Amino acid sequence: MGLLADARNMQSKDPAATSLAQVMLLYPGFHVLIFYKVGHWLYRHKRFFLARMVSQWGRGFTGIEIHPGATIGPGLFIDHGMGVVIGETAEIGANCTIYHQVTLGGTGKDTGKRHPTLGDNVLIGAGAKVLGPVVIGDNARIAAGSVVLSCVPPNCTVAGVPAVVVRRDGAKVRPSDDLDQRDIPDVLHEQLRRMEKRLAALECRDARRGADELPDEADETRR
Repeated sequence: MGLLADARNMQSKDPAATSLAQVMLLYPGFHVLIFYKVGHWLYRHKRFFLARMVSQWGRGFTGIEIHPGATIGPGLFIDHGMGVVIGETAEIGANCTIYHQVTLGGTGKDTGKRHPTLGDNVLIGAGAKVLGPVVIGDNARIAAGSVVLSCVPPNCTVAGVPAVVVRRDGAKVRPSDDLDQRDIPDVLHEQLRRMEKRLAALECRDARRGADELPDEADETRR
């Protein structure tokens, strides 16, 4: 897919895009692909310094940092884009959508393949962090603000810190799941609420057991 096809793809995905010219002239998600393609060509031809220089120019111009060693498939749409970071060994499949403040980064503990691999048609919400050499399956959705530290199966939605599956193959895994990104379930809060409920039940059980073990008043009088 060439740059013109990338621009048309962005126009089709963004309802705010009123024309193809607007995308090509004003969208940082389009501009950064130009820098990336040049930098990636230099990187593949072992012109590492020049490749990194081009990527840094792109970062300064767009606010999006893509390492020239990353592998990006056709149809990537980086919406808004400010603060997006994509690491050197990251791999992105076809037709993916990434919102602003997303990081496809490393944990600092891995060598070789250090960054995530995204399948096709993956959507990553604003502010999400995907860290380490994890694999995100096809058609997966990562909720805004999530931190993904383990692999995500295909056709799943994950949310939370750390992220857990909240929907699989269109079926809710948790009752409060909602694909509306404005109302993503707070997984940590749910876990704490369940723990509090269980703790209250245990305390109630222990209190009843303690009351049953108290000596009978009549027995105390006879003594």
